[in-house]
Amino acid sequence: MLDDKFIPSHGGYRNLKAFQKSRIVYDGTVCFCSRFLDKRDRTIDQMVQAARSGKQNILEGSQASGTSKEMELKLVNVARASLEELLEDYRDFLRVRGLRPWAKDSPEALFVRKLGAQNRSYESYRTYIETRPAEVVANILICLIHQTNFLLDQLLRRLEQAFVAEGGLRERMTRARLRNR
Repeated sequence: MLDDKFIPSHGGYRNLKAFQKSRIVYDGTVCFCSRFLDKRDRTIDQMVQAARSGKQNILEGSQASGTSKEMELKLVNVARASLEELLEDYRDFLRVRGLRPWAKDSPEALFVRKLGAQNRSYESYRTYIETRPAEVVANILICLIHQTNFLLDQLLRRLEQAFVAEGGLRERMTRARLRNR
């Protein structure tokens, strides 16, 4: 019986807005590092790995969600932490070079937020990320990380609520077994 199915649908990470945004952050970070950091700079590996971790942990959490809601929550939280680390790298980049971080409500930040509300692919940002100076690109990526983190915070709240309401695999298995009796 389908009602006895205790492993719910899982995966579907490609449809998550947070995953789509994190992929833009990853692609943008790879471009940023290759354009603005010395090839011997260890920061490149740290930044690219933090961006990759943000994206990959969303994917892995989504895949694990069928059998472990706890693992899904942990991995989405790891994604959030990785992007927070990356955010600080961009802030450091601006600070140590005496470059201006955009205020949250600056015209530039509002433009990126507006663009981000409508678009979830790197192509929407390619021209800006691949042609603008380091200060602008770092600020664009900071805005994108904030957007992604906002989406991850919402996702974490939804996952927490779903876990409280539905339980984990063991509770679903028990309910399925009891229904079968």
